[in-house]
Amino acid sequence: MKNFIKIFSSTIILVYCSASWAAEKEVLSSPEAPTAQVMLFGTFHFANPGRDTVKLNVIDVLTPENQAYLEQLTEKLASESPTHVMLECDPSIQNKIDKKFQSYLNGQHRLEVNESQQLGFRIAAKAKLSGVICYDENQVHWDGSKLMNYMSTNTPERKKIFDTEIEEFGNLSSKQHKTLTLRQLLQIDNSVERDRKNMNLYLMENDIDSGEGFSGADASVSWWHRNFRMYANIQTKAQPGTKVIAIAGSGHTALMKTLLATDLQREAWEINDYL
Repeated sequence: MKNFIKIFSSTIILVYCSASWAAEKEVLSSPEAPTAQVMLFGTFHFANPGRDTVKLNVIDVLTPENQAYLEQLTEKLASESPTHVMLECDPSIQNKIDKKFQSYLNGQHRLEVNESQQLGFRIAAKAKLSGVICYDENQVHWDGSKLMNYMSTNTPERKKIFDTEIEEFGNLSSKQHKTLTLRQLLQIDNSVERDRKNMNLYLMENDIDSGEGFSGADASVSWWHRNFRMYANIQTKAQPGTKVIAIAGSGHTALMKTLLATDLQREAWEINDYL
């Protein structure tokens, strides 16, 4: 009798779980609550402020040809009816950005030489959005000071390899900016190959000082830390039914794409289909 009760109870639990899972799948697939779509649009920094590890001389985005391309590209993206446009700017300056965007809508602001305005302002205005959203995180940064000091003292050969990699990456990027079109450069910045290159820069020294002070791993963690926070800001806005375009330097989007790929509540909206 006891065995019968156990079997009967187990059957009830299985039926309940199956019904619950079926109901959950129905809710998730319901047209009333579509999965949020997130486009991670990676770029080089149009204004080249010199804050990145890799230094380069960038293409002039203000030439008539490049301005025409940016108009065409942002028109295509806006025609897909994004609900939010998010920019790599700190939330602490949101009011300042809001005022500039409103001035742009009123025809009183000339777009500055940065991707937030050249791309973000254009997309939001063409999509008839009321504003743009700052989602950067500047409370945490890549902290490589301990790693650099350790390599200089203990593994100078690895420091030389790292410095050479950075220099070669910068030289390659500078050459590309001199010889390729803006469209081609944006395609490269959003390619799988460039994403791996960007992530590898913060991973190639991960094993340095392992088992002791972990200066390599700690430096890597600091970079992931910042990007986890940035992605959290995206998640806050990317709720069911939304279509979010998040613009940032390709070093950020490369990493955040790995988060988006494993995020079951959101799906990737591919930028390369529009470039």
